[in-house]
Amino acid sequence: MRFYIASEEDILNGKITDIYFLRTKKILKAKGLEDVRVRMEVHVLDLPRGYRWAVYAGLEEALYLLKNKPLNVYSLPEGTLIGENTPVMVVEGNYYDMCELETPLLGILRHYTSVATKAARFKRLALQRTFLYFGLRSAHPAIHPMLDRAAYIGGMDGVSGSFNTETLGVKPSGTMPHALILVFDDEVSAWKAFDEVVEPDVPRIALIDTYHDERFATLEAIRSLGDRLHGVRIDTPRSRRGDIKAIVEEIRWTLKLINKEHVKIYVSGGLSEKTVKELRELVDGFGVGTSITFPPSIDLSMDIVEKYRDGVWVPHTKKGKWPGAKKVWRCGTLDYEITPFDKEPLKCKEELMMLWLHEGRLVRELPKPSEIRSYVLNQLKEAPEPEIEDSR
Repeated sequence: MRFYIASEEDILNGKITDIYFLRTKKILKAKGLEDVRVRMEVHVLDLPRGYRWAVYAGLEEALYLLKNKPLNVYSLPEGTLIGENTPVMVVEGNYYDMCELETPLLGILRHYTSVATKAARFKRLALQRTFLYFGLRSAHPAIHPMLDRAAYIGGMDGVSGSFNTETLGVKPSGTMPHALILVFDDEVSAWKAFDEVVEPDVPRIALIDTYHDERFATLEAIRSLGDRLHGVRIDTPRSRRGDIKAIVEEIRWTLKLINKEHVKIYVSGGLSEKTVKELRELVDGFGVGTSITFPPSIDLSMDIVEKYRDGVWVPHTKKGKWPGAKKVWRCGTLDYEITPFDKEPLKCKEELMMLWLHEGRLVRELPKPSEIRSYVLNQLKEAPEPEIEDSR
């Protein structure tokens, strides 16, 4: 028995790739073509139906993959909102030195961008509400740190992984599972045990839907924990009562009657964008999991767009692709001008396609995850609200 996961060493050494890239490298060496110098461009193709923007993510891991190789890497900053047909990265060097890295590079960027984008869509629907990502249990544990990082920089206010202080510099967030209440046989005993044992700086949020009616459980939580109660959480939006909005409205009205409106209401469990939009004026926060872990894929492609011939970069690519490497200049959120790599813009002044690796060495300081998240949130304020999809 074993875990079927790739080691960091195998990824960095190009072992984790598609076989045709290794065969390509073998052919190039046999035919003396190791020094063919190219520029490869990573760009967005189509966005999923109903998507008008995506959050470019995964740059730090992409640079870690390409470091110490004789390559120059240009990229947009991680967290930049992008649209269709937007170049996001240019890798410059001998194709022999990069060919087998295309598979892991695209895998990193596509997966990160897809998860971060879905997180950002949820956050954009309710910017003033708290969002927590609880989706780790729906994915292989080997990628849990990556998922939490992508969701966090995409805009989630908290992530649940116990390791996040080390990997993100962020204290992990979470309440309590139904299992805790089931072990104690009753909700009150579990709530009180949580209050007695867990560190005092962790908000006391009582899970109220294990056994009893949510309104009555809320009142019992207030009686049990008093002013220490921060909020209540409902984890069954598909309740047998059938209408989560009606349940929340009933609890909200009851809190108002007893002058306990400071008690927060959180909803989690199989949430969709549609559900968040329906509840965003009623609840204080959401816990989102599976729909962020398994988002629609943001389609990124990587292609040779230029070759270096006789001391000059020459546009060179396959049909259906725009030849020549490109730069991206920004006038405002989602307002870009794209130019050939060596041309100045006509209207936009902020250059986004910046050099990050020179001959494999990092030449620019990487931002902290919290800084990337702030960058994303500032753009989301000006981005159009997502068109709501019917599925998760």
